[in-house]
Amino acid sequence: MHKENEKNMLPRVKFLLVDDLDENLLALSALLRRDDVELLQARSGFEALEYLLVHDVALAFIDVQMPDMDGFELAELIRGSERTRHVPLIFVTAGVRDERRLFKGYESGAVDFLYKPIEPHILRNKAEVFFQLYRQKQQLALELHERTETLRLNEMFVAILGHDLRNPLGAILTAATLLQRSLKEEVNQKATTQIVKSGKRMGRLIDDMLDLARARLAGGIALVRNATRFDEVVQRVVQEYQAGSPHCRIDVHAEGDAAGEWDADRLAQVIANLIGNAARHGDAIEPVRVRIDGTQADVVVFTVGNAGAIPAEILPDIFNPFRGGRRREGHGEGLGLGLYIVEQIVTAHRGGITVQSADTHTLFTVTLPRTVSEGGNAAYGNWSETGGQVHNSGWQSLN
Repeated sequence: MHKENEKNMLPRVKFLLVDDLDENLLALSALLRRDDVELLQARSGFEALEYLLVHDVALAFIDVQMPDMDGFELAELIRGSERTRHVPLIFVTAGVRDERRLFKGYESGAVDFLYKPIEPHILRNKAEVFFQLYRQKQQLALELHERTETLRLNEMFVAILGHDLRNPLGAILTAATLLQRSLKEEVNQKATTQIVKSGKRMGRLIDDMLDLARARLAGGIALVRNATRFDEVVQRVVQEYQAGSPHCRIDVHAEGDAAGEWDADRLAQVIANLIGNAARHGDAIEPVRVRIDGTQADVVVFTVGNAGAIPAEILPDIFNPFRGGRRREGHGEGLGLGLYIVEQIVTAHRGGITVQSADTHTLFTVTLPRTVSEGGNAAYGNWSETGGQVHNSGWQSLN
């Protein structure tokens, strides 16, 4: 029933007949007339071109021998237009079979030749083939539109859901924090601490959902640029991370000028994600190594390295949302959106992000232009066209 409804939604197939003689048009129309086909009749090449400017046709039958503009000239004009170059053309001629004339017709863009007198059965069968192909093309276009609209609605749902979840979550966190401060018993303290931790985790997941929706629906993540020192943002993030994970060792080294025009809150999100991933998935014995290189005039380079390698099957999808279903077992902290959002933030800054991973080490490198003008048309200006992803099995020193 659904397919039948979709079929009824499709417009009638349009078929163009071009012949300067009314009796020929009448004969062809009588042979091809049917309820699901609309016949367009043109008595000259100029009239045919006018029809083609307005209508999308599944097939055109063109008489070769016409005054002012013959069928070959008309076909060349049809093929020369972007709108009509894919219209199938069948030449109809009363002339004798001439190989040279036949080749000229195919060179002009014809898909077939029919010689008068035309066999009705052959005419109908040839036309029906192109009608079916055209209907299939319409059906595919309709299905693509429906799926695109469904995807858009799903992403809008995610955005609305994430936004609306923030209010009750905020109330839960506020109430849990008040309870945590007022209750003294150890059991109650553990319970309220767990509520706060779970609420904060839910908050991070909601933020990731909203960032995904912003990146896909709003044309990218919006930035609020201000004069920012990259090294200060890094130090703030490191202090916050180590306050919650005091046993994690993070080695930070900065050189050169780390100033630029960036969105400090979004940069903190990038830094926290990369450091958190390095600490969580790396070797706990080795420190997370963070480097800030501000020695270049137009860009600042930020790297985060850790001991341990990314599995080869995960690396190709490392920046894809949800990792294409390739998330590692035992690491279910989030939705798999973290690195995708990191890439989107870096891309919004006109920068680039790469990852290198070998048997014993992994290194993420973020390169950010200091200003919009320096990044807009420079080496990083078109990064989004390539997806910002470079994967390399080699390893470069962290130092």
